[in-house]
Amino acid sequence: MKKFFAKLSAENSVRAASIVLIVTLAISNILGLLRDRYLTKNIATSDLDVYYAAFRIPDLIFNLLILGAITSAFIPVFADFIAKKKEKEGFRVANILVNISLLFMIVSAIILFFTMPYLMKLIVPSFDVARMADAVKYSRILMLTPVFFSLSYITGGILNCYKRFLAYSMAPLFYNLAIIIGAAVLAPKFGLAGVVYMVVAGSALHLLVQIIPAMKLGYRWQPVISFSDLTIKKIIKLMIPRTISMGSSQVMLIVYTALASAMAAGSISAFNLSNNIQTVPIVVLGTSFATAIFPTLASKIAEGKDKEFSAYLNKALRAIGFLLIPSTVIVFLLRAHIVRLILGSGKFSWDDTTMTALTLGAFSLSILAQGLIPLLSRAFYALKDTKTPMYISIATVVVSIVIAMPLARATIVIGDTRIALSVAGLALAFSIGSFFNVGALIYYLRKQYKGLLDHDLLISYLKITIISLLMGVVIRQSNQIFASCFDMTRFWGILSQASVSLVLGLIVFFLLGYLFDIKEMKWALTRKINDQK
Repeated sequence: MKKFFAKLSAENSVRAASIVLIVTLAISNILGLLRDRYLTKNIATSDLDVYYAAFRIPDLIFNLLILGAITSAFIPVFADFIAKKKEKEGFRVANILVNISLLFMIVSAIILFFTMPYLMKLIVPSFDVARMADAVKYSRILMLTPVFFSLSYITGGILNCYKRFLAYSMAPLFYNLAIIIGAAVLAPKFGLAGVVYMVVAGSALHLLVQIIPAMKLGYRWQPVISFSDLTIKKIIKLMIPRTISMGSSQVMLIVYTALASAMAAGSISAFNLSNNIQTVPIVVLGTSFATAIFPTLASKIAEGKDKEFSAYLNKALRAIGFLLIPSTVIVFLLRAHIVRLILGSGKFSWDDTTMTALTLGAFSLSILAQGLIPLLSRAFYALKDTKTPMYISIATVVVSIVIAMPLARATIVIGDTRIALSVAGLALAFSIGSFFNVGALIYYLRKQYKGLLDHDLLISYLKITIISLLMGVVIRQSNQIFASCFDMTRFWGILSQASVSLVLGLIVFFLLGYLFDIKEMKWALTRKINDQK
């Protein structure tokens, strides 16, 4: 155990941090998909609608009160203390923030326990009496998770500032493992209750795996609290815009959940399950870069090295583009295969599969945009500008909600069949909003740093898009050629066809990348984004 926690406490360079985050986030997301497979295998999608609806209020509270403070305010402020060799003062501020967070979380949990029946009627107004009662019951239990997560994310912020990314990135692994145990072992006997209780246990493990390495760095909890402390006031001032931004995004999801509750049974599940799938490349290939480079961006701004700040940011943008543009093509073309392989078992019906695959296709269109948003947002946070992303986020939510209903009612024609978009229309509205978001972030960031989104980056994206489309042609043709070679009614037949098509497509992609001397291929695969040449 000593060796294990010594590894968790070891400092990581930008390159090492990227590798650590890539590997652990990949494992975490694989576990997340395994979690979803067991959920759909052992629980009907109509009941899963209840499960996902129960998360909305706890997620809203956590995002409003905690997550915004960590990503936008606490990390830059704590990084300043480290840069000035004032770690003790930094730990004192961390303790004040921990205690304030605990106070707010506990008070919120008590208040929401009594008001939950009224709030749930706003979130899922079309639920029947039985499902409404279950949603209220499970949401009350899940209000324990923000308490653990509030402590865990503040601790994770400390680890981030010390560039100890291993413990930070392993926390989601333990969280997902706990839910997998609930879905695979407890759900067949206890139903949703077994899963919900393991979600709470997983949030406690999420904290435990980070608190010990933080203590090795010198952190000790102390019963101190102060709303008048100047640094705390600074953090609160910085977090308010981010809190509004995060809150607006959660409001959008609540509106989408309310709309989906009036659609066919399983629509809420289709939205969340397809969102979980398309999030994998975004988190593994996009967010990992943004998380790893954020402390560096913050330190470069703190040191007044604007040129180095721009250099890091530009190369990260190009590397993420190299990874996520082809990911968009792959997920879109293989969406049905992916859904059938991951979710197509047990109680997950063919109607569930087609609904989820269509929704995944709509989500996949914005994989690049969603992957760039965390990086661009963190660039603003490094500049201690949290207001601009807030205004953009609010505008994005308004756009996404306004276009959601018309798109949900729209229809598309596939072959001779006319299909209503329904829940896929909500995913399409989300995708359009994501592009609006990333476009606005780039526009306002370029006002401060004209070197961003330069000629080289545009040419890079154009080249990558072309070779990605050529890869897509190979994947599509391979699917058609090999369809008769495998039994497409079986798991292994679907996997074999998808694997052959994907491998052939990737061979073409990397071969063309080599022939066109695409530098981003080297940066992305070696994680050498700290090389400014």
